[in-house]
Amino acid sequence: MGHHDLEITPIGFGAFKIGRNQGIKYPDAYDLPDENAVATLLNGALDLGINYIDTAPAYGLSEERIGRAIGHRRDEFVISSKVGETFAAGQSSHDFSSHAVRESVQRSLRLRRDALDIVFVHAGRDDLGVLTSTDVVQTLEGLRDQGLVKRIGFSGYTADAFDAALSWADVLMVTYHKDDPSLESVIAKAGGRGVAVVVKKALASGHLDAEEAIRFVLANPHVTSAVIGGLSLEHLSENVRVAEQVRGPGAILERT
Repeated sequence: MGHHDLEITPIGFGAFKIGRNQGIKYPDAYDLPDENAVATLLNGALDLGINYIDTAPAYGLSEERIGRAIGHRRDEFVISSKVGETFAAGQSSHDFSSHAVRESVQRSLRLRRDALDIVFVHAGRDDLGVLTSTDVVQTLEGLRDQGLVKRIGFSGYTADAFDAALSWADVLMVTYHKDDPSLESVIAKAGGRGVAVVVKKALASGHLDAEEAIRFVLANPHVTSAVIGGLSLEHLSENVRVAEQVRGPGAILERT
């Protein structure tokens, strides 16, 4: 898919909790970790063998903290970010205009990258409307052509929107877990077309048992990686152990 070979591990680290603790869907509140704790966590994730980290401008301080903590190790991991949603003063806002998308990608280079490995459209509930009534896809395709982005993808909610995205996306980010397998047909279609699939909310925002949830998601052969957040290296280590049992030791799931 394209001209850049990206290898990602079956477990990715979701970097929401290192940057934002407002407007959350997790069952328990949490304090943001300090800078030292963030550096320990992110470096520890890389040391465990996790080579994929997912973030977004809507994740508060996440991008800049990743840049500071592991920017010096940028050759060791694949990074994905998003465009279209920002979060400030406790509120999310959306802007998928060409100008906003270009500004967002430039701002995300604070991750200390010359180019972003993957950029997703960060769509809300009106995800199909985003694709049909804005220039976000054409803008991302242009940024990919310019070399500022290596892969472009779509993160949304509905099967209709994902079906529309299959015509242009390199990667889909899909909600999928044992209590909500409703997008399983989308995942299968993507796999059939050689489109990578990243699963978000594999643990249903912390409401499912981690081991059981990871086994369910990674048992699907069309799933490329499951992005799981957290603030505990012990939990991350356990997640990696389970993933290796399902996919094999040191598994690199897919060359995209």
